[in-house]
Amino acid sequence: MRFRLPSARIAAVGAALAVAAGSAPAAFAAPGAPGTRPSFCGHDSRHAPFAQYLCAQEGDLLDVRIGDVHPTQPALGYDEVYYKLGRYTLGKDAINKKFSDWCEADGRIEAVAAAPGARLDDPSSFTCALPVGGETAASTEPMKTVVIGPGGEPFLTDGHHTLTSFFETPDGGADLHVRLRVQANFSNLTRQAFWAEMQAHKWVYLSDPEGNPVKINKLPTGVGLANFENDKYRGLLYFGRDIGYAQNGLPFQEFYWGSWVRDTAPVAGWDTTDQAGYLAAVRTVTEAMTALPKDAVVDSGFTAGRLGALSQWNAGKAANKGEFDKLSKPYSDAKPGKLAYALEYKRVHGLG
Repeated sequence: MRFRLPSARIAAVGAALAVAAGSAPAAFAAPGAPGTRPSFCGHDSRHAPFAQYLCAQEGDLLDVRIGDVHPTQPALGYDEVYYKLGRYTLGKDAINKKFSDWCEADGRIEAVAAAPGARLDDPSSFTCALPVGGETAASTEPMKTVVIGPGGEPFLTDGHHTLTSFFETPDGGADLHVRLRVQANFSNLTRQAFWAEMQAHKWVYLSDPEGNPVKINKLPTGVGLANFENDKYRGLLYFGRDIGYAQNGLPFQEFYWGSWVRDTAPVAGWDTTDQAGYLAAVRTVTEAMTALPKDAVVDSGFTAGRLGALSQWNAGKAANKGEFDKLSKPYSDAKPGKLAYALEYKRVHGLG
């Protein structure tokens, strides 16, 4: 059964209520903009595996089972996922970071409380800053995004690392639910027309970590580390955020930068298990990024300016200040840097 909530911007009924009720949540959605539902809504699609997503509109906050979403990229920067998993399982936060990540992904800013023994798969055990229905334009802006494809299949266009981290964490998994913001509903298109639209909007990334083209039918079928190749350059670029570039909402922004790093080789290689060597690689790459003219083409026609290159390295601060200093903190510090968490997680789990 589907319900329409009264406000155009109110989110889909969240997993928290469904889990608390002891049943699997349905994919409820509220309209994100005025207009009629797609013409195929209401048709008898009870036997379609993704029928619950068919009627989602642009702007809806759609409750999805993360095992249902289909990726639109062939690789991940594993080290970003390792950071998140390190933060989730080795973290020193008063409220575990994974709950805040889930709340942010769900359009509700961050976690403000967590019960003893709280679990990600039990949203009633922690509290987000906003209740379901209290979302704002600012709180929904950073949400991960999805496009509804033929038959109602949900295709993830942003959030592969976040959802994979939820999938891999011990209290997560494929049955975990979170809401995604709907970018478009193309479920009435043929598969050929659907993929043409996705490519026209640049909502799919079809290159492997070596820069070779990837066919659409070779994309992963679900999230989880085992389904993706590892792009070490994409992993390195994650740690350069707000040091060499700023995120600006462009899909696959860091993959374009990673392709440039691979092809221009500002670093010949680095030890991905050594903090000093990794930091040196981050610094070399981000200094090269900020040295580029803003109109220099980086990859796929995108310029350095369009890809968010900063005008000054580390926002003009010395290496012992700002974001680079935060990144440099070792795991022994009271507030370790992102890189330290990634390296500690790899060390504990014997990952190279």
